[in-house]
Amino acid sequence: MRVMILDDDPWISDLLKQLVLSIRPLAQVDCFIDVASALEAWQPSTYQLVMADWNLPGAPGVNLLQTIREKDQSTPLIMITGRADRDSVLAVKSLRISAFFTKPFQVARVVQRLDALLPLDEPSHAITVNAEDLISYLSGLSADELDLPLLASVKNKLQLGYGGAPMDLRALANDWQYDPALCAHLIAAANGANYLGLGQPCTNLKGALTRLGGLTSVNLAISQALRQANTQPDGMLMTFSQAHLADAERLAERVILLAQQCGLDPAPLQSAALLHRMGEFCVLYHSQEWENQGNSLTEETLVDALRIFAAPFAARIKASWGLPMMLRKLIGAIFVLPSMQVCREQVLMRLAAAMNNGEPEAAIERLRRLAGIA
Repeated sequence: MRVMILDDDPWISDLLKQLVLSIRPLAQVDCFIDVASALEAWQPSTYQLVMADWNLPGAPGVNLLQTIREKDQSTPLIMITGRADRDSVLAVKSLRISAFFTKPFQVARVVQRLDALLPLDEPSHAITVNAEDLISYLSGLSADELDLPLLASVKNKLQLGYGGAPMDLRALANDWQYDPALCAHLIAAANGANYLGLGQPCTNLKGALTRLGGLTSVNLAISQALRQANTQPDGMLMTFSQAHLADAERLAERVILLAQQCGLDPAPLQSAALLHRMGEFCVLYHSQEWENQGNSLTEETLVDALRIFAAPFAARIKASWGLPMMLRKLIGAIFVLPSMQVCREQVLMRLAAAMNNGEPEAAIERLRRLAGIA
């Protein structure tokens, strides 16, 4: 079974894809960002469901649905739209739209409608063990495939609250403030073309929640929880994850205190501290995926994988997800200060790391002076 999604917002496309896969795990979901590429891929009987955003740059998504209806009278069509008022519905009445998904989505209703429209999965084939070793497997991952693991407590709550009403922004920020994956995803989404507009780059979780809104934030978080439903670290991988998370949290606590001492906004610095181990989290997440495929993982292999891939994976995620440059510079300063044009916030990041790492007192005092701390 194949499903087509046409939407220029990659976060919305991924949410819809994960919702489809949550009820039809064997479905093939193809995502497109413009009408031309979607039309090129579509042929009669190749897709069992088509979803398209009405408003797209260039040709509107309704053009795709009109073309499909000219040749295909039976495939269910879903219109994704910011509004589903009577005039809009009547405007496309002739296309016999099966459903209107109004953004931001009510996830439970979307799932209910998809379940009614999609055919059942065909019987699955037995899963074979991945023949690649871990290093080769990680080497073959593309930037689009890289991800960070959600905290188990956060993921479980999202899955349990699948159809519940979204919490207010303060409650969301409180629940998610120590989850590097959600922090990175939501900041990246808030800086995307569909949400940034003419605003300043968003560099912290609270700012991202405010820009996206509660319902959209919950929807994007649910998307990540669904994507990772079958990947849960345990044993050795859990031990490594907890150690890196504790390191990130300690750094965040330290840099918040320093920022407050200097009268600076601590929120971007806290985000940078939380994300400075994103490369390690990424390696651990994909190592768990590899192990879930029936492979055996040793501590020696995992340590090698972290040494080889943590830094390049972090760099690829920052670029691929479009994390703002200010946040990238703050993260980089944790490890080393640039030789020129250093801002005070960067100095505080390096100082916090030096203090947490137990670096020589002379180095710490030099950084204190550079930060203007007596």
